[in-house]
Amino acid sequence: MAAQKHSTTSGIEIKALYTTAPASDERPGEFPFTRGIQKDMYRGRLWTMRQYAGFSTAAESNKRYHYLLAQGTMGLSVAFDLPTQIGYDSDHEMAEGEVGKVGVAIDSLKDMEILFEGIELQKITTSMTINATASILLAMYIALAKKQGADIRQISGTIQNDILKEYAARGTYIYPPKPSMRIITDIFEYCSREVPKWNTISISGYHIREAGSTAVQELAFTLSNGKAYLNAALEKGLDINVFAKRLSFFFNCHNNFFEEIAKFRAARRMWAKITRELGATDEKAQMLRFHTQTGGSTLTAQQPLNNVVRVTNQAMAAVLGGTQSLHTNGYDEALSLPTEAAARIALRTQQVIAFESGVTDTVDPLAGSYFVETLTDEIEAAAQLYIDQIDAMGGSVNAIENGYIQNEIAAAAYQYQIEVENGSRIIVGVNHFTQEQEGITEVFTIDESIRAIQTEQLRQLKAGRNTEAVHKTLRDLEVAARGKDNLMPLILAAVEVYATLGEIADVLRNVFGEY
Repeated sequence: MAAQKHSTTSGIEIKALYTTAPASDERPGEFPFTRGIQKDMYRGRLWTMRQYAGFSTAAESNKRYHYLLAQGTMGLSVAFDLPTQIGYDSDHEMAEGEVGKVGVAIDSLKDMEILFEGIELQKITTSMTINATASILLAMYIALAKKQGADIRQISGTIQNDILKEYAARGTYIYPPKPSMRIITDIFEYCSREVPKWNTISISGYHIREAGSTAVQELAFTLSNGKAYLNAALEKGLDINVFAKRLSFFFNCHNNFFEEIAKFRAARRMWAKITRELGATDEKAQMLRFHTQTGGSTLTAQQPLNNVVRVTNQAMAAVLGGTQSLHTNGYDEALSLPTEAAARIALRTQQVIAFESGVTDTVDPLAGSYFVETLTDEIEAAAQLYIDQIDAMGGSVNAIENGYIQNEIAAAAYQYQIEVENGSRIIVGVNHFTQEQEGITEVFTIDESIRAIQTEQLRQLKAGRNTEAVHKTLRDLEVAARGKDNLMPLILAAVEVYATLGEIADVLRNVFGEY
């Protein structure tokens, strides 16, 4: 009988014993930041416990935000419904069956006002998972902050704004790649001038991994997309030492504990080298700052309480890998949006790791491990091979347009599924250790009446707003879109007079076309 081969999910072979590690004098807070971006890491400040939430109407989501803040969450993370993500108002025929389902429905600044009622935007940080319509949602957030009397130069948070991974893995794009890249660089330029503490993009490996990639592919394709954004901003004449400080990353954390830790360590080292090669001399512009979410696709509908253990394992790996913020999934998310009980235990998981495990007491505790140091180097080398191939194609945009990245992800997803189905990859409760009764009865459901509520609110909004002002701002936006002016001030002007998300997206559809 042949000996069983041990390897990571990326196919990197794991030896039975490691007796040496690569020589290294790397220190945390110093280039290339393998060991962390701060000298004291969690001894100085814990990661941000940022729980992702959003469903139904703005009023319902606002209640969940107040609940999470009362339970000790440190920052908000907004999930938007599918129509909001792809630029349709709730009353559009394309929105039927989707309003408020996978996130909150936001049609106008009015909804944003309700969403954050009782929450001072200058006192919290907010992450918004939004891409094709990121410019519009950011404009609404800025408009609300101004109405609250906040100094917009002091408000902080993140928009995902990573359109390249939408073409490669996730699918919520509207416009073709080139005008989409123009909108993104307009946001970079506007925020560097007007909202300097805002993270203008969260370059996302998360959805690449959820689509079925390996850990190495997640790292390589994410950093390649990051290079494409750097190059687009440089071509626009922006200073890399300014705008690169406002880039952040969003990674997945799956079950293979040591591979995930090594992936995060390799990511920091590789990004530091990439930014330096492109001209960054300021250390803060070379640092890879990232948010982690535990792996949604690893959650099982079978025996869902097992997911508490999976999430704990993944959260611990993210912390040992040096994450700056973390979302832990609810154990019931393979069945529905998380119930309040599941959201609470997810947050408590982070709090137990932070305050009871002892892993925060020293910086990068696994540094010097023969296995972890070797694996960090091997993941870096494997990811670099992919990046070199993509560079040879002319960068990520070309590698997406010719289908290379999508095909590599699909092949990895297919291989994974074969292993699950033939039993060579064990998933507890799915293909081994199964049982008939699952033991979870409570799931979170969204009422179909949400669309009717949103439609009526839209009718009232349009009846009460200054129609002439709306039409003027939309005409001005169309003129700018046909030219070369920065679009952000015009989008902001439109949302401030209560132009809807769908109306603004339609103006840009008419100019740029749909992809």
